[in-house]
Amino acid sequence: MIRSALVSLLVLAPQLPVRAGPPLLAPPPVVQRQGQAMISGGALCPALQTALESAVGTEERLWSVSVVDQRGQLLADLNGGIPRIPASNQKLVSTAFALDRLGPDFRLKTQLLRHPDGSLEIVGEGDPDLSIAEIQKFAMVALGQGGSSSTSSSASAPVQLMVREEPRQLWWPADWDPADRSYAYGAPITRLALTSNALHMAVMDPAARLQRILNSTVQQQGGQIRLQMVDQRTREAALARNWRASVVLHSEDSAPMHALLSLANTESHNFTAEVLMREAADVWDVNRASIATTRWLQAQGIPMTGLRLRDGSGLSRGNRLTSRSLSVLLWRMAQHPLAAYYQASMAIAGQRGTLRNYFWGTPLVGRFWGKTGTLSGVRSISGILETTDGPRYVSMITNGSYVPNSVMGQILLASQRISRCPAWTAAVMLPAEPD
Repeated sequence: MIRSALVSLLVLAPQLPVRAGPPLLAPPPVVQRQGQAMISGGALCPALQTALESAVGTEERLWSVSVVDQRGQLLADLNGGIPRIPASNQKLVSTAFALDRLGPDFRLKTQLLRHPDGSLEIVGEGDPDLSIAEIQKFAMVALGQGGSSSTSSSASAPVQLMVREEPRQLWWPADWDPADRSYAYGAPITRLALTSNALHMAVMDPAARLQRILNSTVQQQGGQIRLQMVDQRTREAALARNWRASVVLHSEDSAPMHALLSLANTESHNFTAEVLMREAADVWDVNRASIATTRWLQAQGIPMTGLRLRDGSGLSRGNRLTSRSLSVLLWRMAQHPLAAYYQASMAIAGQRGTLRNYFWGTPLVGRFWGKTGTLSGVRSISGILETTDGPRYVSMITNGSYVPNSVMGQILLASQRISRCPAWTAAVMLPAEPD
């Protein structure tokens, strides 16, 4: 189950570097970020720039690489303004958006409601770890509100239960490859998603599966239930017109947001990333949620040239990001009051998540926190690199490289080795020009 993975992430996560910041259990409110990244003046570190060019060799046109320091200064850059398919590096965007908008203690809720007219309804927000046992609890509580029993002397009407869900045409982003949709990583995105709508493969009709479990649970208790699938938007509009307070009969909460962030970034769980973007945008339509995320990025001062968002997970090949955008986003989030949560959500070189098997035997182990991305012909990696001269915010995207892993390792090691550059030092010490 995903929940056991979440518990492991929380228990086994290594300590973050000591930094001034809020205690993890009592974060302060989000405040306006200050400052802008300095990326327009070109790279300041020729030695690092040369190392990047040497690492990519003859594949230079296939790569975008950007390295930003703790001041927001671009130290080295190779095709950093060219938009490319980012694969799962897209999750760094959706999780940053969700953390900023919702905070680390937000939980996705699945609830059984009783409306003033007596009708019962199950509503959800896309909990990626909603289990069969939890759905069975909903069925039992609904049965306790009325229904018939095979042992009763007179048959009663079955329990009437509405199940609110998105229409089928919205279960997948429109440009997800149909071949991906049958796999667990491409499972449909629904509000009521038992085990993230995946077993060994995707559950192609999660609404039907949910109905079968509800029906069988009630029948095992000798009861009857009549289910009605209702459209989310139609139902919301109807309730808004005739608003009266409903009663929550039963509720199941997801793991807290900071654990969901780790699931999305450390383990690269597509379903979770999609749900987080939608919840942060407060709209389930992926196109409208993508627009809201794009506007948020613009408000953070992220370079927007060529940027295009189509989903929250990176499975869409219509996404476009630049390495400059990602490195500046990482730098911007390092200024955020909840920065520790964001960094803690990432995989760690040689230790955890999708980076657990990378960079063994190098100084990168335990010192690079990042997010990987993989699609056919696409490799990306972006994250926070600890150096003796402070953090470096590094992003690399390649669309078409033959040996991407080797190149990425070389670039990270060079960024760590050349962390103090003479040109950088000179720029820092340069006196201000007179007015």
